[in-house]
Formats: sequence, structure tokens, C-alpha cells
Amino acid sequence: MKTLSNEITFNLAADADVLVKAFIAPIEHTVGGFHKRWDALANLRAAEPEKQYAAAVFHDFLPSEAVSVGECWEIKEAGVEELLKQLHRNPSLDMRVEMYGLEECKGLRACLRAYNDQLIHIVFRIHAEFALEDGWFTPSQFAGHLVMDRDQKAVVFFQMYLPAGTLNFDVHWETTLEGWDAPRWITDCGYCSQMELRVGSDDVLQSTEFTEAITQEEAERLLILQFYKSQRINWVSLEEALEMAPAQQKPVHIISLDGPLADEAC
Repeated sequence: MKTLSNEITFNLAADADVLVKAFIAPIEHTVGGFHKRWDALANLRAAEPEKQYAAAVFHDFLPSEAVSVGECWEIKEAGVEELLKQLHRNPSLDMRVEMYGLEECKGLRACLRAYNDQLIHIVFRIHAEFALEDGWFTPSQFAGHLVMDRDQKAVVFFQMYLPAGTLNFDVHWETTLEGWDAPRWITDCGYCSQMELRVGSDDVLQSTEFTEAITQEEAERLLILQFYKSQRINWVSLEEALEMAPAQQKPVHIISLDGPLADEAC
């Protein structure tokens, strides 16, 4: 459903060049110490720290028709996959659905957060993985911003990044440990302080007043609802549930989880 009546169209000069910078910081922590024992994880770095692209690669982030603020759409895969290869040579957007059958974790979505006469601000969320030697690296998500100049039809700011969190990725490693007669898959999770693609500076977002806008938090909420059915539940704290249960004469069902429901870090 469109949240506002005013719709805008998107135009991007395809022949302009855009310099994208890539960053992957050394893994700071894994619960099981994989970043110290597994060379592919210990040595994980950006494949190309800088790369020049034709601006056409960003066309895949744009909707195919006019949209309103708060409206979401599906991002095309080709441009995203090309950009992800700057971080690592072997990205995958399939999320190994054929193995786990979790369709909701697969996808690439964007939302128009704001615009004025000069700028357009798109917020997006992408789920992807990287095939490492003997395993897989799965970020919790790639969040992002795309700011475009409407007159120049140019990319002003772009950021695709791994959000911070206590644990913001997990890994699957096929290895042979002491006492095993054959390789087996083992899993771990950890924290990486920076995994990012960037063009320009986010100062433009701090200094711009938009004609129509929703908040960053509202845009992120709209995007997460595109992925996880669990986020449609009206969750309350345990303390609230214990207060509500007697008043509504309903039982309290408690579910214990060892990871988040709202990303792929577990």
C-alpha cells in the first residue's frame, strides 16, 4: 500500500563513472575462535579496495515505475552481485534456500524514504552470503543508503554495510577436528566491525531538509516486514505478558531462542 499520494520517478545517467570504496576489517571475535583457527576467515579482506563502475550498476536499485515515500520494491540481483564481488569474489544471493528451505531470508528490497526538489533518499536491505574456502560467511544483513541528485541524475552517496551488533555474522566451516575420521560442518558466529561499500559522504543526509519523508526507523521497519513474518507479531516483554495474562485470562507461552528472529546472524 502506498503511504503518500505524491509519486516520483527515478533517472540516472548511465554513462557517468562512480568510484566505490570497499572495506572489510579484521574479524574481532568469534564465539568458538574460528577467526583464529580458520585461515579463510582470519584473512578475510576486501577483494578490491577501490573500483570504478559505470553508474548503470545502480539502476538495479531503482524501481521500474513511479513510487511514493514509504513504498517498497524488489531490487534486481545483477547490479548487487557485481558490487558484492568487490568485497569478495564469491557472493551468493540464494541464501542456500535449497538446503534450508527458508524462503523469507532470501531477498533484496528497497524503500523510498525521502525526497525534495534536489535529492532522493532510498534505504535498502539485502541478504547475501560469501562462499569461502571450505565454508560460508553469512552477514546478518547488508543495510544501505542510496542518495541521488535529481537534476544531475547522479549518485551522491551510496553505502552498503554490515550493521553493528553483538554478533553480526555466522559461519559454516567444513573441517576435520581431532578425533574425527572425516570432514564435518561446524558453525560459529562473531563480530566484524566493518564490512562496507561506499561512495561519497553521509554528510548530505545530515544537512538536507526533505519535502516528504518518513524516518529511518520507519523505513527499516517497512523493509524488515518484507522478509520476516515473525515481525508482524505484536511482541511484548515478559513483564508485560505476565501482567496481561491474568487480566485477559490467557496462558503465557515462553519460547527460548539462541539467536535473533530479525536477521541472518544465527
